[in-house]
Amino acid sequence: MTDSLEYSALLQLIDERSAAFRSAVVAAPSLDAPVPSCPEWTLFDLVQHLGTGQRWWAAIVTAGPAEAAPAKEAAEVPRELEALLAWYAESNELLLSALREAGPERECWAWWGAGVSPANAWGVARRRVHEVLVHTYDAQLAAGAVQPMPADVAIDGVAEFLDTCNSTPAAWPHAAATIHYHATEGRSWLLTLDGTGAWPAPLPDDAAPASASATGTAEQLLLFVWGRLTLSDLKVEGDQQVFEQLIAWEPEE
Repeated sequence: MTDSLEYSALLQLIDERSAAFRSAVVAAPSLDAPVPSCPEWTLFDLVQHLGTGQRWWAAIVTAGPAEAAPAKEAAEVPRELEALLAWYAESNELLLSALREAGPERECWAWWGAGVSPANAWGVARRRVHEVLVHTYDAQLAAGAVQPMPADVAIDGVAEFLDTCNSTPAAWPHAAATIHYHATEGRSWLLTLDGTGAWPAPLPDDAAPASASATGTAEQLLLFVWGRLTLSDLKVEGDQQVFEQLIAWEPEE
């Protein structure tokens, strides 16, 4: 793993970012407001998605080690603002309670189990921090009042995405390549793509030139890897096609 936060800090961030998410929902003109970064979704859809996810991951952590994830509950979600916010707050507390009870080392099912991120409560907590972080951006965009992300959280968010979404033993189907990600806050990462899979790591000082590189603030890089920004929003050098291949890649393990 690359950059990472302590378990207690992750739980605190889930709570803090969820509070920011609820504030963005309240600030929006209505629950029917479109979410520009999530095409065809309204703000209600976004709240439902995030709250349902918090409940599902609470059940996953509580279940412990498993070959498959539990089914998602088809609970009815209230459509009135105050009731919806209360439902979301309850969803968030269910997740936090499950994580507190489990402790960081509790193993559980995770769709990223073959990569770098651990399939345990710590890995779940870290993933949910950044899920809430990015969806708070989405909600703020819908409300027309985007706030800067905490830089240290965005930095960990870039590393977490690489660890979780861009690490796999599935063979890279194109010519071997390397990607450098440079955050202007002073952190950089290396992603190696070859026949052994995709593997992220901190960028060493003596790293060879990359096939391609992207430079921006940690927030810009995070929003790029999550599909909210495009290459045109970053400073890109080298073979841009490598990024396009990575975005389109759906590895089968």
